[in-house]
Amino acid sequence: MSVIKEIIKVKSGSILEDKESYSRVTVLGEWIFMSLTAGRDYKTRRMPETARAQAEQAFRNVEGALAAVGSSLADVIRSRVFIPRQEDVKEVMELIGEKYRGIDPTSCVTCAPLGGPEYLFEIEITAYRGAGSLETKHIRISL
Repeated sequence: MSVIKEIIKVKSGSILEDKESYSRVTVLGEWIFMSLTAGRDYKTRRMPETARAQAEQAFRNVEGALAAVGSSLADVIRSRVFIPRQEDVKEVMELIGEKYRGIDPTSCVTCAPLGGPEYLFEIEITAYRGAGSLETKHIRISL
């Protein structure tokens, strides 16, 4: 059994991370926990006007944060997606399908209001560093 000797907390430049006292990513051993991530470009502070474009930017944010701690989308084991407008679900989920093809994390999709009307997409992930390089056993069941 390994002993965890440090916890890593990553800030990404979002104004809210300092104001509301949270980290974009927290790493405990090989576990990676990522806060709810919006489709805002944290350098320019701009946010696209469509849900799909926000989702694309959010994935750039997620991938950059994962890379900062030696991980990638391949290591994602759980995904929680928030799309407030039902009419955006199909288009956004097509992108999600593209991004997670072959990774197949557990997934939760919720259509509920977010922090403001400008937010059309947010995502939260849990990853395990190195999971993407593990042998995968697929089981199909009938429920």
